[in-house]
Amino acid sequence: MRDQRAWREVNRRNRDWLRPWEATIPPPTPSGPIAHRPTYRQMVRHLRAEANAGRMLPFVIEYQGRLVGQLTVAGITWGSMCSGHVGYWVDESVAGRGVMPTSVALAVDHCFRAVGLHRIEVCIRPENGPSRRVVEKLGFREEGLRPRYLHIDGAWRDHLVFALTAEEVPDGLLRRWQRARSRSTPHDNPA
Repeated sequence: MRDQRAWREVNRRNRDWLRPWEATIPPPTPSGPIAHRPTYRQMVRHLRAEANAGRMLPFVIEYQGRLVGQLTVAGITWGSMCSGHVGYWVDESVAGRGVMPTSVALAVDHCFRAVGLHRIEVCIRPENGPSRRVVEKLGFREEGLRPRYLHIDGAWRDHLVFALTAEEVPDGLLRRWQRARSRSTPHDNPA
């Protein structure tokens, strides 16, 4: 709850940057409930409840001591699947600095090593170049298209599915990302 002011400020400043990629509530149907965007407090309560139930891992992303984004591992399924999917957003002011690939790599390593998941998916709109570059840099496999997968920016939008399994990163995704980054830009800090 203490991140509310920083979270709101980052979201307000990045409204136009994030709008084309953020989930929206579809219009109500005659038989369906009228849904509304949750307040910050409602969102945090929902994230905590899902985390406590073992179905979600919500994270804020900090860079140089300030909140710059959010990453959520959601849809966690146990049993024979042991899978989840990652969603994320980042402040435009830090985009392109390796913040999001590093954050995704850290979250995936946590999921595979500490939590015990086997598979992680990331679903991205085909036209979202920056998000696609994140998973491409990390070596996620493209698996196909999910037509009209999520309601985004006021309409049902297609998404490409990218996935990774624990066996594909035996030394960890962060380590693989750091090695790849040091080969391409030896003067940059991988964090």
